[in-house]
Amino acid sequence: MIAKPGLRSLAISYTKRALTQTHLSSHTKRLFHSQPIPFTPKPSNTINAHHLFDKTPQRDPLEYTHLLFDYTRNDRNHEAINLFLGVSRAGLPVNGSVLSSVVKACGSLCDQVVGRQVHCQCVKSGLGEDVSVGTSLVDMYMKTEGVVEGRGVFDEMRETNVVSWTSLISGYARNGLNDQALELFSQMQMEGNKPNPFTYVAVLGVLADDGMVEKGSQVHAMVVKNGYVEITFLCNSLINMYLKSGMVSEARAVFDSMASRDEVTWNSLIAGYVTNGLELEAFEMFNQMGLAGIKFTQPIFVTVIKLCANYEELGFARQLHCRVLKSGLASHRNIETAILVAYSKCSEMDDAYNMFSMMQGVQTVVTWTAMISGYLQNGGTEEGVKLFCKMSREGVRPNDFTYSAIIMAHPSISIFQVHAQVIKTNYEKSPSVGTSLIDAYVKTGNVPEAEKVFQTIDEKDVVAWSAMLAGYAQIEDTVGAIKIFLQLTRKGVKPNEFTLSSIINACAGPSATVEQGKQFHACSIKLRLNNTLCLSSALVTMYAKMGNIESANEVFKRQGERDLVSWNSMISGYAQHGQGNKVLEVFEEMRRQNLEIDGITFILIISACTHAGLVDEGKRFFNIMVQDYNIDPTMEHYSCMVDLYSRAGKLEKAMNLINSMPFTADANVWRALLGACRVHRNLELGKLAAEKLILLQPQDSAAYVLLSNIYAAAGNWQERDKVRKLMDERKVKKQPGYSWIEVKNKTYTFLAGDVSHPMSDRIYSKLDELNNRLKDMGYQPDTNYVLHDVEEEHKAAFLYQHSERLAIAFGLIAKPPGSPIQILKNLRVCGDCHTVIKLISVIEARDIVVRDSNRYHHFKGGLCSCGDYW
Repeated sequence: MIAKPGLRSLAISYTKRALTQTHLSSHTKRLFHSQPIPFTPKPSNTINAHHLFDKTPQRDPLEYTHLLFDYTRNDRNHEAINLFLGVSRAGLPVNGSVLSSVVKACGSLCDQVVGRQVHCQCVKSGLGEDVSVGTSLVDMYMKTEGVVEGRGVFDEMRETNVVSWTSLISGYARNGLNDQALELFSQMQMEGNKPNPFTYVAVLGVLADDGMVEKGSQVHAMVVKNGYVEITFLCNSLINMYLKSGMVSEARAVFDSMASRDEVTWNSLIAGYVTNGLELEAFEMFNQMGLAGIKFTQPIFVTVIKLCANYEELGFARQLHCRVLKSGLASHRNIETAILVAYSKCSEMDDAYNMFSMMQGVQTVVTWTAMISGYLQNGGTEEGVKLFCKMSREGVRPNDFTYSAIIMAHPSISIFQVHAQVIKTNYEKSPSVGTSLIDAYVKTGNVPEAEKVFQTIDEKDVVAWSAMLAGYAQIEDTVGAIKIFLQLTRKGVKPNEFTLSSIINACAGPSATVEQGKQFHACSIKLRLNNTLCLSSALVTMYAKMGNIESANEVFKRQGERDLVSWNSMISGYAQHGQGNKVLEVFEEMRRQNLEIDGITFILIISACTHAGLVDEGKRFFNIMVQDYNIDPTMEHYSCMVDLYSRAGKLEKAMNLINSMPFTADANVWRALLGACRVHRNLELGKLAAEKLILLQPQDSAAYVLLSNIYAAAGNWQERDKVRKLMDERKVKKQPGYSWIEVKNKTYTFLAGDVSHPMSDRIYSKLDELNNRLKDMGYQPDTNYVLHDVEEEHKAAFLYQHSERLAIAFGLIAKPPGSPIQILKNLRVCGDCHTVIKLISVIEARDIVVRDSNRYHHFKGGLCSCGDYW
C-alpha cells in the first residue's frame, strides 16, 4: 500500500524541489514571477485573439478561459502556459477548469517541473481535491514518469470517477506496470465504477503487450455486454489485441462486425497481417481499403511500401510512390525512407539515390544508413564506403545500424578502423554492432579478436552467441565451441536453430568425437528444431564428415523441406565417401524436380567424379553446366577439372586445360597438378607445377614436400636435399603426419614411430602379430612409398611405424571384438598402408573407416570403397 502524504505538504515539497533546479530554462523558475516561455507561434485567429485580449483594458475571465481552452485543444501548450502566466500576473481569478487545462498542457509537454508549480497553485486555490483538477494532475504525473506522485494525488482525491480511474490505469500501463494496471481495473469495478470505452482501451493495451489473450477475450465479452461494440476506437484496440496474440481470425471477425471503420482500423489489420506473416492477405486488405474509398494515411503507405520491399515488387512500389505524390504525403520522412529502401531492395539503386538526393537538408542517420545498406546489398561496396565517408564529413553521426552495415564492406574498408570508431563512439557494447564485428573477424580468420569483441558485449543475444559459435566452427575448434555453448545455456539463453547448426558444424571438425555430434542432435530433437532447414542440413554434413553416411542419408530423407544447401550437403557427403554413383542419382533427382542448380552443385559433382575416376562423366557435367545451365566456369570449376584429369593420369590434358583457361591458374590448380605428378612420377611437369606453386605461396610446405618426394621417388637424392635445404632457408615447416582415434569418448593421437602412449608395448606387440599374419597372406612391403635414402630393410621398418597403423592397432586392442574402427589422418594415406588396411579388415573381420585429407575409405572384407583410386 502506497503511503498517502498530506496534499498541502506534498505540494510544498514539490515547490521546494522546483526552486532548487536553477539550471533549468526560464519557464521552470518560480511560475508566477517568470517571463513568458519563448515560442514561435503560427499565424491564426487564436493568436489575434490573444493580442486583442492583451490590449483590452478590462479583461473578462470568460474570454481568457475560452482562449486557454482553444490553445490546449489545438495542442498549443506553450502558448496556453504563457497565457496562464499573464493571467496570474494580472491577478485574475482562476477556476478548476482553467487549472485543469494548464495541468493538461504540462502533461502534454512532459514538463513535470512546471506541472508541480501549477499543482501548488491548485492547492493554494483550494482546488487540489477537485475531481477534474485531480484527474489532470494524475495524468500529468503519469506522463512524466511520476507514478508515485500520481498515485498520491489520486489517493488524496475525495471524489473519483471513471475518468480518474482511467487516467490512473493508463498511467500505470504507460510506465510498464502492467500487473498493477490490471489490479486497479479489478479494484475499480469492485468499488462500483463502471469502465468506459477509454478504460477498456487502456486495459486491452496491457493485455496485448503481455499476450494475455484469455483475459482479453473476457474483456471483449464485457465490451459486448456494455453495448460498446460499435465504438470504432475500442474495436481497433480489440483488433490490435487479437493480432498481437496471433489470433488473426478473431481480429478479422471484429473487423467484419464493425459498423464503421476509420484509417486506424484498416492500418491495424494490415500491419497485423504483416506481423503474423500473412503478407498476401495484407496486400489484399490494402486493395479492399482503396475500393472502400478510405483515404490512405502515412502509416498505411509505410506498411505496404515495406511489404513491396520484402517481396521485391518494384512495379507496385512505383505505383505506391505515385499515389503518395498525389496524396501530398511525399514529404513525410518515414514514407521517403520506406520508398528508398524499397527501390534499393529491388536493386534500383539509381532511383534510390534520386530519392535520397531529394531529401537534401532533411537527411537523417536513418536515411544515410538505408542508402549505405542498399549499396552494400547490391554489390556496390565502393559506393557504400564512399557514402559512409561522406556521411562522416557532413557531421552525421553513425548509429549502431550504420556500423553494423558498413562492417559488411570489409575488406573494402578496414575493419580495424571501423572498430576503432565504434569504440570511440561507445557502440562496442551494442549487440548488433558486436555481432557484425564478430562475423567480420571470423571471416578473416581472426577468431581471437572476435573473442575479445564478444566479451565486451553487455547484453549478448542469441545472435551474438551464434556468431561466436560459427567462428569456432570455422576454425574447427570443437572444444572452444562446446565451451561457449555451455556458457550460453548457463546464462539462460535459449538456443535457436542457427545456434544449434553452428555447434553441430563445429562437431564436424576433425578433433570432434562422434558422440558429441549425436548429443547436440538429441538436444535439437528435444527443442523440436531438428527438422528446421538450416539445422537438418548441418546434421547431414556432420554425419557425413564423421563417417556415418547412412545416418546422413536418413536425416536427408526425413527433411520435410529442402533447399539447394540440403541437396548440396548430401551430394558433398556422398562425394567424400567415394560413392560417385549415388552423387549422380541425387543430381538426376534434382533435375527431375526442376530444382535450381548453381555453380557449387557442379563443383561437388565434378569433385565426386574426380574421386571415383569417372573422367568422362566429369567432363560431361562440366559441359552440361556451361551449355544447359549457362553457368560461367569459375577458377574452382577449372581446378576440379584439372584434378579430374590429373588423378586419372591424363596430365597432358590437364596442362592443356590450364593453358586454355580464361584466367591465370591459382595455387589450387597447380597443387592438384603437382599432387598427381607425385603419384604418376612425372618429374618435369611436377617441377614446373612446384615452381608455380612456390611463386604463388612461398610459405606453403605442400609444394616443397611434394617436389622433394618426386625427386626421392626418382632416386635423385641430391635434388631432393636441395629442396629440403631451401625449406630450411625460408623457414618453411613441414606439417607432421598424424592419426587419431576415438575410444570411449576420448581421442588418442599418434605420430609415426610414436612410443608416448601408455599402452605402447601392447600396440607394437599387436603390430608384430599383424605383420606376421600379413606375411602369411603373401604381403610384401611397397618401399617405393618410403622417401628416405636408407637401406631396403629400414624402409620396411618406416612403413611398419606409420601413424595410421599405430592408431588401428590401438583400436583393435581397446575396442570390443567385431566392432568397427574409425580413424582420421591429416595427410593422404600412403599406398602401402592402404593395402595393409584392406588385409587387416580380413584378418580381424572388422569394418575399418579411414578419413584422410582427400576422402573417406571404407575397408571391408579386403576391399575399399575407393576402388583403389584416391
